[in-house]
Amino acid sequence: MEWYLKVIKDNYVNFEGRARRTEYWMFNLIHIIIVFALAFLGGFFGDSEASLIIMIPLLIYVLGTFLPALAVTVRRLHDTGKSGWYYLFTLIPYIGSFILLIFMVIDGDTGQNKYGPDPKAISNEEINEIGKPLE
Repeated sequence: MEWYLKVIKDNYVNFEGRARRTEYWMFNLIHIIIVFALAFLGGFFGDSEASLIIMIPLLIYVLGTFLPALAVTVRRLHDTGKSGWYYLFTLIPYIGSFILLIFMVIDGDTGQNKYGPDPKAISNEEINEIGKPLE
């Protein structure tokens, strides 16, 4: 849940920088679970008015998370050294989504690339915390 909230709170529409695989996949896992749960509840009530009442929050949620989902995908592409414009591969039927999936699965560039520092690298703040007692 920490990774999901990080994308929603800290990087809502941040298209700059890099996102590691964990951030991308954990965000998408929780996102899909929420969409599935809301859609299941809407389908559970069939064609009644209750179904429409549940579909409204689903629509609001999907619209509200469209930009963060796009931003984390672009930052994940940046981590692999690719431009965010590679997302347009999804417009190619069948093969485009498969190509994007491959980009999302491969390991990011080690060290700094033109999109920013390595998100896996240990920062100086983390190094300074080594050996300090826990509070």
